[in-house]
Amino acid sequence: MLPAICGQGVSEVPCGDCTACCTSSQFVHIAPDENETLSHVPPELRFPAPRMPRGHVVLGYDQSGHCPLLGGAGCSIYAHRPRTCRTYDCRVFVATGLEITEESQVSIARRAKRWRFSFPEELDRVRHEAVRAAAAFLKEHQGLLPEDLAPRTVTQVAVLAVGIHDLFLDRDAETTRLRPVAPTAQAVRSEVIRRRRP
Repeated sequence: MLPAICGQGVSEVPCGDCTACCTSSQFVHIAPDENETLSHVPPELRFPAPRMPRGHVVLGYDQSGHCPLLGGAGCSIYAHRPRTCRTYDCRVFVATGLEITEESQVSIARRAKRWRFSFPEELDRVRHEAVRAAAAFLKEHQGLLPEDLAPRTVTQVAVLAVGIHDLFLDRDAETTRLRPVAPTAQAVRSEVIRRRRP
């Protein structure tokens, strides 16, 4: 999940025939560098992305809340789908302990609740604790970040929590093992600003 969130790959989610994320009234962000995707999305389906620089667009949804590019056989541009779709991973909600409350996304919530995690090594459990601690921290400190960087949806909170979870880890001086820690609000604010602003 982390490499996909950091832009270093795609999510390998075993979706099967699930299309919950495609049928839940979600706007899909498309960045200006996604030329291949943009060439497959009709201009009339693209809208300027709010709070984003010029050139960033969103793909809307139809009256049923479905992506207009979703057909009976699945995504009609799957090989050229937006980066947002390539990196979307509904397991992020279970990983962070966050729940989807939007009525339009009940299918995603239902699907996400099915996921279970195992921890083959102690380090896996410690990292998971750090992800959940980061999510809880972000929920508790909603006014901490500048408005242009503050997550506005549960999905954005979950993704940000995974991205910054390493702030909630420290290496024990004696054992050299990673352990959960509680960073200061200022440390979290500074790191999020550093990572999200050029």
